[in-house]
Amino acid sequence: MQRRTFLKGSAVAALAAVPLTTSLSGSASAADIPVASLTALQSAINGAAPGDRIVVADGTYTVPSGGSITISGKNGTSAAPITIVSKTRGGVVLRGERGFVLSNSTNIVISGFAFRQSTTLDIPTNCSAIRLTRNDFQFADDGDPYWVVVRANDTKIDRNHFHNKTTTGIFVVVDGPNKTDMAQNVQIFRNHFSDHSFTGDNGGEPIRFGVSGRALANAGGKVEYNLFERCNGDPEAISVKSSGNTIRYNTIRDSKGGIVLRHGNGSTVEGNYLIGGFDGVRIYGNDHVIVNNYLSGLSGRALVVGSGSTRDHNPSETETQRRGNDACDRAVIAHNTLIDNAGMLEGETRAFEPQNVTIADNLLVGDSGDLVAMGATTGFTWKSNLLWGAAGNGNIPAGGFIRANPLLAQGADGVSRLTAGSPAIGAATGSTAVADDIDGDQRGSVRDIGADEYSTGPALRHPLTAADVGPNAP
Repeated sequence: MQRRTFLKGSAVAALAAVPLTTSLSGSASAADIPVASLTALQSAINGAAPGDRIVVADGTYTVPSGGSITISGKNGTSAAPITIVSKTRGGVVLRGERGFVLSNSTNIVISGFAFRQSTTLDIPTNCSAIRLTRNDFQFADDGDPYWVVVRANDTKIDRNHFHNKTTTGIFVVVDGPNKTDMAQNVQIFRNHFSDHSFTGDNGGEPIRFGVSGRALANAGGKVEYNLFERCNGDPEAISVKSSGNTIRYNTIRDSKGGIVLRHGNGSTVEGNYLIGGFDGVRIYGNDHVIVNNYLSGLSGRALVVGSGSTRDHNPSETETQRRGNDACDRAVIAHNTLIDNAGMLEGETRAFEPQNVTIADNLLVGDSGDLVAMGATTGFTWKSNLLWGAAGNGNIPAGGFIRANPLLAQGADGVSRLTAGSPAIGAATGSTAVADDIDGDQRGSVRDIGADEYSTGPALRHPLTAADVGPNAP
């Protein structure tokens, strides 16, 4: 798969041919304000009113050392945001120490820029409803380790490309006010994250949603429809360290990192594809729902139900205690498909075993090792899982599975799905509330085992490609 880049070869012409339309302004009566210098840009921002659309002429703009493009005390509305936009996508290159600096502002849209600065783009807590859309991010490798830090409620980061980092650091960090709370309702969607090649063991995540001190804060965030390719800077491509988030419909391909619910409770991981990389899904904390995920060809562990150095995190624990693992309790793991991974469904061996987890209606296929290798558990419920292949059953309880050939066939998108006559069809317990499958097909009242509900129609969702995400995505 070819990685799309800005400012190189034919990519420049392709991006320059895509003008940014007035639809970003959100208002038919918005004023277009053309600018062609940093001075004119700052003047236009200072005088901007709701619905204004500041259009920056294509070119390379270098912000002087110690300077910035300041957005302070500017307030659009949800229907008429203040929009700052490159004339063509990727046509404005911002260089220098820093670019936009925001404070005390709401309903601001920044779109179409190629960011080449060296310091963090911070969205502070005194802002809200800030949107970064259709931008290209490739900060200086020797600059700040974090590229974008979100602390403001109702932030949207969509249709951007974050790429080519070789040093420690994170593409997007979501934090919040003080040391324990989280920014609320942050949405990260339709972005392309690629080529994070930091070689250390830790500290190179594409996305970190929270941090250990914020684990118990409910964030209500969504990370969906993003593509991750060659993200090798950390075992966690999507690192969740807060509560109440939804991670769905993402594709992680050929990457070291997987999806890890490292701290926090009550999150959902649904309908994600993890293909041909290393790690899959790893979960700690309480009351998570893991459904409809497809994990195939991973050279590490596909799905790990984590044990803990503590039973439950709590507000009175020390900072050191909070950094430890919280045992996975009361999770629901259902309708997932695991195919030909080096490690399949596994546990761990810390002091506090996972408890009261339901593992039902999953499809596990493999030809080596054991399909299930759990550590100590308490109160697990195993129902209607389907196992197949030369791999051993492992330590799954005898009443928790059937063994039969699921009759899979691989489609043009590389995904193996059920075919007519599969014993998985209609064999699920139906006890887990899952409305549709990974393809978007409705489950109905009689459900199939695994992530795929048998259908002869075209899939409504599929593994994402570069055409589905990034600055030129639909």
